[in-house]
Amino acid sequence: MVAQPGGDAGMIGHLAYPTGSPCPTLVLDARVLPAHDEALLEVLAQTRRFLAAAGGAHVLKIALVRPSEHPMFDLDYRFVQALPAGPDRFDLRGSCGHSILSAVIAAERMGMVARLVAGGRIRVCVLNSGEGVVCEMDRVGRSDAVCTVYFMPRDAPRLTDLLMTGAPRTDLSVDGRHHEVSLVSSGNPYAFVDARDLGAHTPEELWKADGELFARMSRLRAAATALLGWSPSGVFPKIAAVLPGGPSTVAVRAISVPSWHPTIALTGAVCLATTARIPGTIPHRIARAAGLAEAEPTLTIATPGGTTTASAVTSPPGPGAVQTRLAWSAVGRKVVTHLGSFLAEPLAPRQDEEIARCLSLTATIA
Repeated sequence: MVAQPGGDAGMIGHLAYPTGSPCPTLVLDARVLPAHDEALLEVLAQTRRFLAAAGGAHVLKIALVRPSEHPMFDLDYRFVQALPAGPDRFDLRGSCGHSILSAVIAAERMGMVARLVAGGRIRVCVLNSGEGVVCEMDRVGRSDAVCTVYFMPRDAPRLTDLLMTGAPRTDLSVDGRHHEVSLVSSGNPYAFVDARDLGAHTPEELWKADGELFARMSRLRAAATALLGWSPSGVFPKIAAVLPGGPSTVAVRAISVPSWHPTIALTGAVCLATTARIPGTIPHRIARAAGLAEAEPTLTIATPGGTTTASAVTSPPGPGAVQTRLAWSAVGRKVVTHLGSFLAEPLAPRQDEEIARCLSLTATIA
């Protein structure tokens, strides 16, 4: 069955909220959606209008999930970033770790995977990138779960192959000034800049800085986007400012869509941990200044919304080796809550009320 805009075929949408995410994720069953992007985006645009009418205009993350036919995976997952510029504006590149968690907890309720239990693992194929993600259940409650998320890159790439310009640092000119950034793609593509070059010299200053820092980082991101030849209307590469945050800790503040990220994306955390393992990059320099040992895979990350840890495990071992490869990366103890489900078509006010009740839970668990 294919859902068509304005048709009679409805489907159940699920809303889930991973703690620390900028917004909930809308999870939909990919099996009842059009296979081709043009028709798919028409359906998603109509769904966004429906959500907006019910008070859900801030839901800018969409996860499309289905059982995987690949023997190594349980689920196929595709991420769609909704853009605030309009209900018919989307970015199909990249992925979102928070939305993967949302897809997993919703997939259980859709009957796509067996009941989630502590110690169980759900293996997800990220169709956007071809990478694998393993969600290990640390604790499972009635409506929530605590997970450790493992990111498995394709073909164990060399760390140096993750440098998007081939260099650990790239010079960008913005507002008549030159800034160095590290452009790295691991989990998602990111531009990392030293916060001290932007006028923030302590984590507290980084947390408090607002409009001017946001504008400068946005212009830096635009310059990086132009350098890479990517669409200026998309959300990638993302950008984050970093500086030493204490013993073995890097403080970070990142931009999401359409404002500051309250913490840091899961993909941003693993990209930062991975970049801290690549000699010559800005995060590597800052991690060393914070006292992190060269061969230590686990990085403590301080954000305005709290502290997390991320690991980047390399193979073969040996700091600075030219052929050092990324084996896997991980972020632990992530909480995701299933907010509720609704009929995803504009049929009756009752559904609007159901969506509003789902969305109202976000404030109580954020």
